[in-house]
Amino acid sequence: MEFTGKTAVITGSSRGIGAKVAEAFRGAGARVAGMDLNPPTKEPDLFFQGDIGEQAALERFAGAVTEEFGRVDFLINNAMLSRGGINACGYEDFLAALKVGVAAPYYLTQLLLPHFAPGACVINISSTRAFQSQANTESYTAAKGGITALTHAMAVSLGGRARVNAIAPGWIDTTGSVFTGSDLSQHPAGRVGEPKDIAAAVLFLCGEGASFITGQTLVVDGGMGRLMVYHGDGGWVLS
Repeated sequence: MEFTGKTAVITGSSRGIGAKVAEAFRGAGARVAGMDLNPPTKEPDLFFQGDIGEQAALERFAGAVTEEFGRVDFLINNAMLSRGGINACGYEDFLAALKVGVAAPYYLTQLLLPHFAPGACVINISSTRAFQSQANTESYTAAKGGITALTHAMAVSLGGRARVNAIAPGWIDTTGSVFTGSDLSQHPAGRVGEPKDIAAAVLFLCGEGASFITGQTLVVDGGMGRLMVYHGDGGWVLS
């Protein structure tokens, strides 16, 4: 991929998937503007430290981006948090997850829209949790379901202005851990995912080769979501 002279805006850019996406865009020649609560390990061209769940912080970030670069080619809405589920997550905690996971991507897109360059792309990082769940994960799951639906809605509204797609990662290890046995075999791809897998998908969807793709959610989970697991299969035992 070659993105020299283009600008990529990434939320949650300091760690994990966001940091790898930022690295991939820089490697392809793009200028990178990042926003995160935590300082970055590798400084992008522009960095804004702030809470993406706060309206004023989003407005300041958008202002800094447009003042510095004047245009936006790619917006990657990646930042997210979890506040647990129905066993412990109260009203305010649930709203906090929705602010970061759904309202912030919507509002940041709206703020930057007047500065979108021709052929602009928005990529929303969803999750396979939008389609399947563990117990007591309602705040995260609801936000990922929301961003998935928001993706196709914005794709229709922004037709002719920008393509809008989502990526739904499965199990992505951001710790550099070593996995063996059933952790691998439950993935038809034979391994646990890494941030670079999501970064590659982001760059693909932003490239010219994906110019006819919009309003879609690309699942990147090593096939795990397609594997039916019964008690006793592959050493799995339901306790």
